[in-house]
Amino acid sequence: MSENEQTIFMQNNTTKILIVDDNEDVLLAARLLLKPYAPVITTEKNPALLPGYLAQESYDVIFLDMNFTKDITGGEEGFFWLKEILKSEPSAIVILITAYGDVEKAVKAIKEGATDFITKPWQNEKFLATFFSAMKLRASYLELEKLRLQQSQLRIDYNKNFHDMVGTSPAIQK
Repeated sequence: MSENEQTIFMQNNTTKILIVDDNEDVLLAARLLLKPYAPVITTEKNPALLPGYLAQESYDVIFLDMNFTKDITGGEEGFFWLKEILKSEPSAIVILITAYGDVEKAVKAIKEGATDFITKPWQNEKFLATFFSAMKLRASYLELEKLRLQQSQLRIDYNKNFHDMVGTSPAIQK
């Protein structure tokens, strides 16, 4: 994102981020890195609380760790929670994060519905670039939803009979 785009982004900022990771240091580092770009950053160590968070709030971006159980590195917990998030909010922007990343896992993450994949420890510039790309995607989703609602309303209005028309000719009445 260019400096100009960042300035515009920050002026109209209502961004809400959820970060779910069992490592307190990761939560703190991500929060500090994203703080200048998001007024609402929620962090959680326990993924089992995700459904409650999603029921209360709609997040622009969700960062989700892939492993929560000690000595487990396969990422299955992350894939499970990714599916649960997408059941609740199909257009959610979810970025998976893991210390045990490889190309195969990244490909699976995207196929399962993740927006992107970050490996720990991350480089701040790459982390922010991923975040800004996710925000552009989120903006596109929101714009698409707005256009769909407008189209739906136009369809409803088009099919209404207009009773307040001025004129009596057959063309006007039609």
